[in-house]
Amino acid sequence: MTEEALFPDIRIVLVESTHAGNIGAAARAMKNMGITRLYLVQPRDFPDEKAVWRAAGAADVVEAACVVDSLDDAITGCQLVIGTSARDRRIPWPMLDPGECGIKINEALGGKGDIAILFGRESRGLRNEELQKCHYHVNIPTAKAYSSLNLAMAVQVITWEILRASLEGRPRPQAWDVDYARAEAVEHFFEHLERTLIQIDFHDPENPRQLMTRLRRLFNRVRMDEMEVNILRGFLTAINKLGR
Repeated sequence: MTEEALFPDIRIVLVESTHAGNIGAAARAMKNMGITRLYLVQPRDFPDEKAVWRAAGAADVVEAACVVDSLDDAITGCQLVIGTSARDRRIPWPMLDPGECGIKINEALGGKGDIAILFGRESRGLRNEELQKCHYHVNIPTAKAYSSLNLAMAVQVITWEILRASLEGRPRPQAWDVDYARAEAVEHFFEHLERTLIQIDFHDPENPRQLMTRLRRLFNRVRMDEMEVNILRGFLTAINKLGR
């Protein structure tokens, strides 16, 4: 971790980046705002000299980047996950603007677990199944005449709002009594929930009808803590035993 890391709890996650130069430019944007933890999910061209060259004074961020095979690997250990989304979805998710995103992240700082902000592919962003792993989506408004935003510019906007909210010294909310559940625990819960719904013939995976998507939205909107996840999984386990 470099000395400039004001926000050691925050991970910037770039999913399947296709241009090494964008990785370097994103790293530079991050370091400008005191964020140095960069995660790369299956980048096409990395490592690459272009990434280091475009990073300028943030070459250390590029060189320390964590390269992983899946999005689940990138968000393991995270208690808050926010995904960038450039368009409306068929099933809307709790949405933040950049300013609200900065405030929400500052409120979560210092909790048990990291915070991940997801940025998708340059050509098509994040897939629906990736966005469904998020508690919130954030959209950066643009002029309708030209709505395409460069990856590094998007990273710059969001990280600036995080720094701005921190500099404004907004009060932190009252501490929760139990730590928020981490991403991997929530994902295991959803897998358990789906298995149980199939077991009781409530869910047909061949004709899902958006059931699991809507349930993901419901539980992610609540932002469960560790005890709540354990209670719900205990409830599901009891149902599993009844069906044997």
